[in-house]
Amino acid sequence: MQTQLKGIVPPLITPLRERDTLDLEGLERLIEHLIAGGVSGLFILGTTGEGPSLSYRLRRELIERACKLAAGRVPVLVGITDTAFTESMNLARFAAEQGAHSAVLAAPYYFPAGQAELVEYLDDLVRELPLPLFLYNMPGLTKVSFEAETIRAAMQWEKVIGIKDSSCDMIYFHKLLRLTKERPDWSLLVGPEELTAEAVLLGAHGGVNGGANIHPRLYVDLYQAAEAQDLPRVRQLHAQVMDLAGRIYAVGRHKSAIIKGIKCSLSLLGICEDQMAEPFHRFREPERAMVREHLVALGIL
Repeated sequence: MQTQLKGIVPPLITPLRERDTLDLEGLERLIEHLIAGGVSGLFILGTTGEGPSLSYRLRRELIERACKLAAGRVPVLVGITDTAFTESMNLARFAAEQGAHSAVLAAPYYFPAGQAELVEYLDDLVRELPLPLFLYNMPGLTKVSFEAETIRAAMQWEKVIGIKDSSCDMIYFHKLLRLTKERPDWSLLVGPEELTAEAVLLGAHGGVNGGANIHPRLYVDLYQAAEAQDLPRVRQLHAQVMDLAGRIYAVGRHKSAIIKGIKCSLSLLGICEDQMAEPFHRFREPERAMVREHLVALGIL
């Protein structure tokens, strides 16, 4: 039986120097920054990591580098979501060879699969998958949700060990929470950092929070306070998380603003470059100046 994964598992941004070139020094600084901040794992090639926008060559390089840099100190979770089953499986096999802990899979996007079709898809995947699997519920981008009965079906496979829920739907979360009691090794993690305190207080096992790239210790402290049911401390730290999210993520005008804000912050902190994967581009100087002001106000810079 797998050991249950708990705590803060940041969805790493992917440090880039150019369109198809990793910022290798920045990646090393970022991973050291996160591990020093007390995180429980690293999730690469997710939404915050711009995974679907990266070439397959670069995805493999990132997996190899991240696993080597983590060096077994924390587990590395690898996003394998793709429209092509074979590409998901190829990436999972490569991740397993590099020593990754588990794969993370959202519903295939573009063709909207029905729930029965998703169960069949997962059955096919699990039969061949060389790694444990986290499901990733991200209906805002995939347009398809892993409904509760689909999760119940997936829990029959020992290899499926948890779910990251980024739906922002607390009724759905409560359904997952009830299902989680059926598997003592199952991990229920939430994506939106604005909901992490509430979710952990109610019984979730941690957060996959983008802001942890910037200030990992804040999110780790919030998780620990919530797990300990220390409500005064939770209120204090949750307010800080809301302040960070409210400032940094509100600088841009588009939905890409969250990733741009995180990358810009890390650039200003001297951790890594803020090059974006196309179709997006980094913040220009006016927005960069605003992010700098916010980091100063937050006491991070």
